[in-house]
Amino acid sequence: MADDRNDEIRPSRVVDESADTPESADAHGISMPEICREVGDEAEFVHPADMADHLENLSLEKQVCALRHMTTEDAAEALAELDGNVAVDVLENLDADVAAQIIAEMAPDDAADVLDELDEEHRDVLLEKLTKEDSEELRNLLNFDPDSAAGAMNTELILLEKALTVDEAIAHIRREMEDDKESPYYGYVVDEKDVLVGVLSLRDLMLARPGTIVGDAAAGQSVISVTYDTDKREVASLLSHYNFLAMPVVDYEGHIMGVVTYDDIMDIMHEEASADMLGMVGADPEESVDTPWTESVRKRLPWLMVNLFNSALSASVVYMFEGTIAQMAVLAVLMPMVANQAGNTGQQALAVMIRQLATDRFDQKKAWMAVLREGKIGIVTGLFMAVTAFLGAWWFTGNHLVGAVMGGALLCDMILGAVAGGSIPLIFRAVGRDPAQASSIFLTTITDGAGFFIFLGLATLFIF
Repeated sequence: MADDRNDEIRPSRVVDESADTPESADAHGISMPEICREVGDEAEFVHPADMADHLENLSLEKQVCALRHMTTEDAAEALAELDGNVAVDVLENLDADVAAQIIAEMAPDDAADVLDELDEEHRDVLLEKLTKEDSEELRNLLNFDPDSAAGAMNTELILLEKALTVDEAIAHIRREMEDDKESPYYGYVVDEKDVLVGVLSLRDLMLARPGTIVGDAAAGQSVISVTYDTDKREVASLLSHYNFLAMPVVDYEGHIMGVVTYDDIMDIMHEEASADMLGMVGADPEESVDTPWTESVRKRLPWLMVNLFNSALSASVVYMFEGTIAQMAVLAVLMPMVANQAGNTGQQALAVMIRQLATDRFDQKKAWMAVLREGKIGIVTGLFMAVTAFLGAWWFTGNHLVGAVMGGALLCDMILGAVAGGSIPLIFRAVGRDPAQASSIFLTTITDGAGFFIFLGLATLFIF
């Protein structure tokens, strides 16, 4: 999760490699200064994200060397912006002391995300090299489910005691920012037990009358927060719904634990969208171009086997009507059009439903009403396409019965595809599975098998 330092955007710097740097070697036994000379001229980058993009195009050895020769602060910012797999590879190949210094400089939520991907032994080595306070904070974050609000929260937040005046609160915020904390969106008003009692924006504080007590300024608020075990997708939905820049995270007694910021939510939504896209076709949600190819093979093969079995079912339907096809070969030309059109209709419904499930709280009644809506769309679009197919098949074959069979089969299969596309994600969710996981594979099986059966069945019934 990227650390938003929009008040402090400045060029990243790489330390002069001609300086006296120990001639150490990395895990691959390559002289680091020599590699750094191969990296090229490190131009000044406007933002750490630009540096991260540059690093991701380099070899692992050059990435390691570049981070070693940056200032610790720049290295921490760049590492936070790197793709997760790349960041892990770099940390595993950095000297443990250097890696620990970079981790200590990162925002706690970013550091916890990277450490969570490391193997436990390596993670413990790095944590032991941190200060006791930093180590305990990161260990606490690592104990939370990474898919929960606590797993996404940043513990660097600014608390305002309710007895402070607004002038004292502003002075307190300035002192806190001197410690290079993440730029605050809000000040969180707490009582003497750190129970969250109010939230004040920086604008509220700046416009309040001098001498106003922050507890009074926050009085009467209905504070919106989430508990630490709330699913991060739910947090994203709430943040989007209320148009907040940050969402406070509390325990069941109301004690504030941290805050999930808008930039973190953007990352979460991006990850979820990518996971849904990959899951729909049976690819692993965590897979990327940096995933080892052998691991990708292991993850994809099971779903490819499922798809092969489903395709065999569709083929068996065609085999059932071998005699019908033999009598009129043009049916073999037309039947893939029925399945393809229905599959496209189903994919549209599937995409809409998965997007809705990913971005909105969807109660059961509303969900099944959405399926009914997709059915209505399937009927109307199916009727239009059926008439078009009827005229086209009649003109192509010169046989109005073939046109009628084509139109009727297309209408039935498109309605089925729309309903199936809307229903499959809900069924997956009901049985506790990811709604996007391989939905496309099962949808294709339904539309192909049913399309072939309906088309060839109607042809057998009405033409022969």
